[in-house]
Amino acid sequence: MKITIKEIASMSEVSTATVSKVLSGKDEKISNRTRNRILKLAKAHNYIPNRIASSLVTKKTQTLGLIIPNIANPFFPEIARGTEDFAHEKGYTLILCNTDDQLEKEERYINMLEEKMVDGIIFTASSQRHDKLERLCRVKVPVIMVDREVEGLAAQGKVVVDNILGAYDAVKYLVELGYEYILHITGPMTSKPARDRLEGYKRALIDSGIVFHDNRFFSHEFNSEWGYKTLNQVIASKITFDAIFCGNDLIAIGVLKALRQQGLRVPEDVGLVGFDNIHMARMMDPELTTVDQPNYEMGYQSAKMLINMIENKFVKSEPIILGTKLIVRQSTSAR
Repeated sequence: MKITIKEIASMSEVSTATVSKVLSGKDEKISNRTRNRILKLAKAHNYIPNRIASSLVTKKTQTLGLIIPNIANPFFPEIARGTEDFAHEKGYTLILCNTDDQLEKEERYINMLEEKMVDGIIFTASSQRHDKLERLCRVKVPVIMVDREVEGLAAQGKVVVDNILGAYDAVKYLVELGYEYILHITGPMTSKPARDRLEGYKRALIDSGIVFHDNRFFSHEFNSEWGYKTLNQVIASKITFDAIFCGNDLIAIGVLKALRQQGLRVPEDVGLVGFDNIHMARMMDPELTTVDQPNYEMGYQSAKMLINMIENKFVKSEPIILGTKLIVRQSTSAR
């Protein structure tokens, strides 16, 4: 049978309040002898804390919710890992929700997390979301946006990167190498990171004296299939290009496959740059030049921000905007 705090208290010859303090780690004023006796009894009898009963008293479940759009994209597991690592350090459990980029699943998961009485939510929006999520605006716990912001959603905090500067650095680097006709293949314009990377791409061209042309910009999905399909369409349309800046590394993987099938060499014929620096970027042949995002750090900092708000009852936190870094590899070279 499952042992209770009351039974441990009786065996230890102390109050239930003393046992509760020891088992919750709030036992600064309790002697080592008493503490060790309680912990030894709890371990011997396989005591398992009743989180539901505890939460009715403390109004906390020591649980966080993390909603991400696509666990199959190697970028997001690193965010989840960073989030879980900090949560674990602070004694919190993480509930991971994968929406598959579906708007209706976002709402279902928000409902579920409220039913589970989570203490806070970390949210990365679907790339298809172009407006605020009304359901998320009504939750009664803190919400932190990570990676992707949602316009009109007044979250209590956010952890993002400077996508405009990251894209700017990548395109300026291509221009400095001697590339002139640079394509940009990216995700949907409903996604703020995609819009920001487009803005960085445009600014880099303008600052380099290169005119932006609509026929060298393509926007739809953040996946390899989109990159592969688009590059084949570009070649069929006889659009001139000598370099490609991709909205993420998955797009670049599809682009590289299409280039090879079309008999074009990277970087000899075409320079190629991605965005994210996922693990596969180093495994490609040639290895991919890309913009590194600190995705683990984004997850870690978002959990740190959220738990700090929960435990200190902050209403809002200052946004964290992390920097990016251009990682130069073999897919680009001087012209």
